[in-house]
Amino acid sequence: MSRRSAGDLMLKLTPCLLLLALPSFAAAPLAKSEFHLNEQVERDIGYSQAVRVGDTLYISGSVGAGDMATAIRQAYGELKATLAAHGLDFRHVVKENVYTTSLDEFIKYKAIRKEYYAGELPAATWVQVSRLYDPAHVLEVELVAVFPKT
Repeated sequence: MSRRSAGDLMLKLTPCLLLLALPSFAAAPLAKSEFHLNEQVERDIGYSQAVRVGDTLYISGSVGAGDMATAIRQAYGELKATLAAHGLDFRHVVKENVYTTSLDEFIKYKAIRKEYYAGELPAATWVQVSRLYDPAHVLEVELVAVFPKT
């Protein structure tokens, strides 16, 4: 076999060998549990308020309407309730994503947000969007929290 054809053969076999070396994740279903604040609304739209996978809790966006100060209190109040339903609080939050129709207004009232975290701030991303699912909402916040090791 020539040097070139041996190299060509290795290039063709490498992806197959890599697939054989990877563990099979498709064999076992993912162990997860869902949590609903308003199951009917969530089912109608097509999401779960929170999903736990292992030691991680993924919380869907909680929303707020009206002026930004009110919207922040609404969204973070709902997030607080979701965390509490799992025995957690904002100290357990490691990632926050904020989507708002007015980033300037959100920044103006960021002190309200900080009250919920009490000094233990997560990694965060804040993004301005043209609209949210319901046009009346001006803010949507999603979180990722981690359960403490027992």
